[in-house]
Amino acid sequence: MNLKELQIGDRAKVTGYLEGSGAYRRKLLSLGLTPGAEISVTRVAPMGDPVEIRVRGFALSLRREEAATLSVEKL
Repeated sequence: MNLKELQIGDRAKVTGYLEGSGAYRRKLLSLGLTPGAEISVTRVAPMGDPVEIRVRGFALSLRREEAATLSVEKL
Protein backbone atom coordinates (compact mmCIF):
# COMPACT_ATOMS: atom_id res chain seq x y z
CA MET A 1 0.00 0.00 0.00
CA ASN A 2 1.20 3.56 -0.45
CA LEU A 3 0.86 6.67 1.69
CA LYS A 4 -1.85 8.32 -0.40
CA GLU A 5 -4.24 5.44 0.43
CA LEU A 6 -4.22 6.20 4.18
CA GLN A 7 -7.00 8.13 5.94
CA ILE A 8 -6.88 10.63 8.84
CA GLY A 9 -5.84 8.88 12.05
CA ASP A 10 -4.19 5.92 10.32
CA ARG A 11 -0.75 4.86 11.48
CA ALA A 12 1.79 3.12 9.28
CA LYS A 13 5.41 2.07 9.01
CA VAL A 14 7.56 3.05 6.02
CA THR A 15 8.62 -0.06 4.10
CA GLY A 16 10.35 1.52 1.09
CA TYR A 17 9.92 3.49 -2.12
CA LEU A 18 8.62 2.74 -5.58
CA GLU A 19 11.23 2.45 -8.31
CA GLY A 20 11.91 5.51 -10.40
CA SER A 21 11.30 8.04 -7.63
CA GLY A 22 14.99 9.14 -7.78
CA ALA A 23 15.70 12.68 -6.55
CA TYR A 24 12.40 12.97 -4.69
CA ARG A 25 13.22 9.74 -2.82
CA ARG A 26 16.48 11.28 -1.58
CA LYS A 27 14.57 14.36 -0.40
CA LEU A 28 12.07 12.25 1.57
CA LEU A 29 14.89 10.19 3.09
CA SER A 30 16.60 13.39 4.28
CA LEU A 31 13.32 14.46 5.92
CA GLY A 32 13.29 11.32 8.07
CA LEU A 33 11.05 9.04 6.00
CA THR A 34 13.44 6.12 6.21
CA PRO A 35 12.38 2.47 6.12
CA GLY A 36 11.06 1.49 9.54
CA ALA A 37 9.94 5.01 10.54
CA GLU A 38 6.43 5.19 11.97
CA ILE A 39 4.08 7.84 10.60
CA SER A 40 0.52 8.95 11.28
CA VAL A 41 -1.85 10.92 9.05
CA THR A 42 -3.01 14.02 10.94
CA ARG A 43 -4.78 16.17 8.34
CA VAL A 44 -5.95 16.17 4.76
CA ALA A 45 -6.85 19.38 2.92
CA PRO A 46 -10.51 19.76 1.87
CA MET A 47 -9.80 18.87 -1.75
CA GLY A 48 -7.59 15.95 -0.67
CA ASP A 49 -4.23 17.53 -1.45
CA PRO A 50 -1.86 17.99 0.43
CA VAL A 51 -1.80 15.48 3.26
CA GLU A 52 -0.10 16.21 6.60
CA ILE A 53 1.73 13.44 8.45
CA ARG A 54 3.61 13.23 11.74
CA VAL A 55 7.00 11.59 11.52
CA ARG A 56 9.74 11.56 14.17
CA GLY A 57 7.99 14.29 16.20
CA PHE A 58 7.36 16.85 13.48
CA ALA A 59 4.59 17.61 10.97
CA LEU A 60 5.28 17.20 7.27
CA SER A 61 2.95 18.08 4.38
CA LEU A 62 3.19 16.16 1.11
CA ARG A 63 1.22 16.30 -2.13
CA ARG A 64 -0.78 13.13 -2.74
CA GLU A 65 1.07 12.30 -5.97
CA GLU A 66 4.42 12.70 -4.20
CA ALA A 67 3.16 10.58 -1.32
CA ALA A 68 2.32 7.81 -3.79
CA THR A 69 6.04 7.03 -4.15
CA LEU A 70 6.23 5.99 -0.48
CA SER A 71 5.36 2.35 0.33
CA VAL A 72 3.90 1.79 3.81
CA GLU A 73 2.49 -0.99 5.97
CA LYS A 74 -0.60 -0.04 7.97
CA LEU A 75 -0.30 -0.62 11.73
